[in-house]
Amino acid sequence: MKTGDTYIMIQALQDGVTVIGLTRGPNTKFHHTEKLDKGEILLAQFTEHTSAIKIRGKAKVFTDFGVAESE
Repeated sequence: MKTGDTYIMIQALQDGVTVIGLTRGPNTKFHHTEKLDKGEILLAQFTEHTSAIKIRGKAKVFTDFGVAESE
């Protein structure tokens, strides 16, 4: 799988869910933040700049590996 081929879907289960994109490279940094309200959905993609995504709040995360729920 190439960089940029991987997507995840995040569904907020409460208001105020924060989704944070983290950079690649020797120093991991925050580079993008989104706030979601209950019921909103965000499609996110891993790219040459995004190596990790951090989720704060109650949300369902849909990936190629299955579905996970944060608490």
